[in-house]
Amino acid sequence: MNTDALDEDEVTGTSGEQGDDLVELVTLKVDKGQAPVRIDKFLHVHIGNNVSRTKIQNAAEAGSIQVNGKPVKSSYKIRPDDDILLIMPKHAENYDLVPENIPIDIVYEDDDVIVINKSPEIVVHPGLGNPRGTLINAVLWHFNELPKGKEEFRPGLVHRLDKGTSGLIVLGKTEFALSHLAKQFFDRTIQRKYMALVWGDLKEDAGTITGNIGRDTRERMQMEVYPDGDKGKHAVTHYKVVERLNYVTLVECKLETGRTHQIRVHMKHIGHTLFNDTRYGGDTILKGTIYSKYKQFIENCFKIMPRQALHAATLGFVHPTTGKNLFFESPLPVEFQAVVEKWRKYWTNPNAAVSEGE
Repeated sequence: MNTDALDEDEVTGTSGEQGDDLVELVTLKVDKGQAPVRIDKFLHVHIGNNVSRTKIQNAAEAGSIQVNGKPVKSSYKIRPDDDILLIMPKHAENYDLVPENIPIDIVYEDDDVIVINKSPEIVVHPGLGNPRGTLINAVLWHFNELPKGKEEFRPGLVHRLDKGTSGLIVLGKTEFALSHLAKQFFDRTIQRKYMALVWGDLKEDAGTITGNIGRDTRERMQMEVYPDGDKGKHAVTHYKVVERLNYVTLVECKLETGRTHQIRVHMKHIGHTLFNDTRYGGDTILKGTIYSKYKQFIENCFKIMPRQALHAATLGFVHPTTGKNLFFESPLPVEFQAVVEKWRKYWTNPNAAVSEGE
């Protein structure tokens, strides 16, 4: 049974969260003296935490309840010594979500899912310090403007993008869609590629970064790589050089796992911090010359794109209801593209690139 570096929880059994992929895993071992009972009823009683029986049944329909390593239906009757794994969307924190009229760029929408091209300045969901003005607040407003369907449901997340990161994100519009998407994230079948501008000239044209990611013990708002695997959670990032621009490199990153700040902390770990990533020290000059004109050029770039140079460029998944493969692409935002263009010009004519930004 795959427990994927789970953390101990207060419920019976074990549970954990998969980083930026907001998927919660619950494992339970059935007692030897347990009488036969439907698994949806058993889980509803044992998990609690406001997890409805309907939500559990949707998880079963999506293939997200496994017994002894195999998916079962909600009508399955448990037996003594059964090993149960439940894969489900992480419970939303208890914030009073208020619809807010915030513009959002909707790439695709139907009765089951909504795909949004997130702007970098918006936070995905409410949290400490960001109770309002989030993507979820904006989506709630959008839902309220739609004709009411059969199912009243708050938008559900199965992954997130950091503030300062732009690009594609999918939300479920029904309990079943949310469960189905959560299972895809758990199975690592979601297709995701990111574009990143990083400091330095990478030695290899392509590579793979493997290293557990966990909370930094010195700075709780940051993550750290633990290469020995004694802490954190397993994380794998594949990268490919797209364009070399002397002191920076444009790279494409493909996620095999979804951990908090994964690309940002993995790239820093190999010595190539994301350009203008304030949290990880990319907002200072890490590569280049000592000349004042170069410093001015960098400051001009930071002004054009005042956030980390990371963009979720592609997103692919199986539609929860139709079973069709959906794939979406998002070009680099204007400010990101402008910085790349400035680096291209600097590479060929430094003086012209600097004076252009004055």
